[in-house]
Amino acid sequence: MLKRLAFVLAAVAAVLVVPAVGATVSALGAFDALYAAGPPRPVPAAAPVAHDPAKPTAVVVVGDHGAVVSDALAPYEILAATGRFNVYTVAPHRDPKPLTGGLDLVPDLDFAGLAARLGGAAPALVVVPAFPDVGEPSTEPVLAWLRAQAGHGSKLLSVCNGGAVLASAGLLDGRPATAHWLKVDDWAAEYPAVRWVRGERFVDDGTVVTTAGILSGIDGTLHWVERLAGPPVAAEAARAIGWSRYGTAVPVHPPAGMPDAAAIVNAGFRWNPDTIGVLLANGVGEVELASVFDTEGQSLSSRTLAVSTDGGPIRSRHGLTFLPRAALGAAQLDRLLVPGATRGVTSPGGPAPEYVHDRPGFPYDTAVSGLSRHTDVATAQWTAKVLELPADGIVFEGDAWPWLPTAVPIVLVLLGSAAVFVVVRLRRNRHPETI
Repeated sequence: MLKRLAFVLAAVAAVLVVPAVGATVSALGAFDALYAAGPPRPVPAAAPVAHDPAKPTAVVVVGDHGAVVSDALAPYEILAATGRFNVYTVAPHRDPKPLTGGLDLVPDLDFAGLAARLGGAAPALVVVPAFPDVGEPSTEPVLAWLRAQAGHGSKLLSVCNGGAVLASAGLLDGRPATAHWLKVDDWAAEYPAVRWVRGERFVDDGTVVTTAGILSGIDGTLHWVERLAGPPVAAEAARAIGWSRYGTAVPVHPPAGMPDAAAIVNAGFRWNPDTIGVLLANGVGEVELASVFDTEGQSLSSRTLAVSTDGGPIRSRHGLTFLPRAALGAAQLDRLLVPGATRGVTSPGGPAPEYVHDRPGFPYDTAVSGLSRHTDVATAQWTAKVLELPADGIVFEGDAWPWLPTAVPIVLVLLGSAAVFVVVRLRRNRHPETI
């Protein structure tokens, strides 16, 4: 009996080991790809950025290991669109920082450069996106800088799990704060001195505003604009990026410790994900760029590759510098996505360009709708959920479920079971007394 039990357990393990190992390797690769650093490239000289000493300065800080693309770029474009602030991206060092999905940002200034620009004064507002290395020693240069700016009177805005960055700096101790619904319970266990709040789009505690999931940062940024420049300016900034929900109550998701089933399937069993080129072009909107990289990245269904027509850097609508990772003609792509208003793209020998924002509406709505058409509805719904994007403006169309990756573990289990059955039969024929 014990021999039979041991054999059965060994057979079950043999059947499950390939899909289990494959899923683990695939999932780790999917998450690692979100923050993978790009190849070495020359860093372009800093572009001259006008500074008006009569305006307050707002900065978006990025860590040496990067940040979530929407957390950084959506607040940046909102603040820049108002025309009421000097707006810069800053980092400990002025070298390319990987935003999620492989969009490499060259910060406007390093910390020393910002101090020189401001004559030693602190910026009026510091935006803190989520970092991939929160809680790690590699974030200490940013944490020390944040403490210094807060000590000199800077107002703070954390976006999504940027709340954990502030918590790790000790800047939220004793304060109410929030973060992404997928992680807020983890942060509560790790940083118990913070009074973590669930179910709120943003939490205002005077000098610090923290926001929930990724696109909740739009609401938090507009709230700061409202406080610093007035409701009409905030309303105009919301219109500039296509956000129609300013001034309305937007629900947030309750805390959850696990991704949806579609995300688990995509991460674990898309063993050969498509490589999707995202064309960087001068003048593209920062929110438009982020909507493509974050929609594809958060879906866990593909890998994005930033390309430009000649492989050279580009400047976005409000002056940010981005470095592509390849020239369009040199990249092996399964699809090519073109954000923003760029048209007439040619891709000789490559996939036909798909113009993501060819329909009116908020850029993320059209990006997620396109994801549903090219991938499936369940994946697109997960992506909207993890982005904290209200789904009422999205047209979901396409297959209902990611059937192909779902079939992978089923087929592997069936093949493993068949192999075990054959082994059992052969063993029974040769040694009938042992089975």
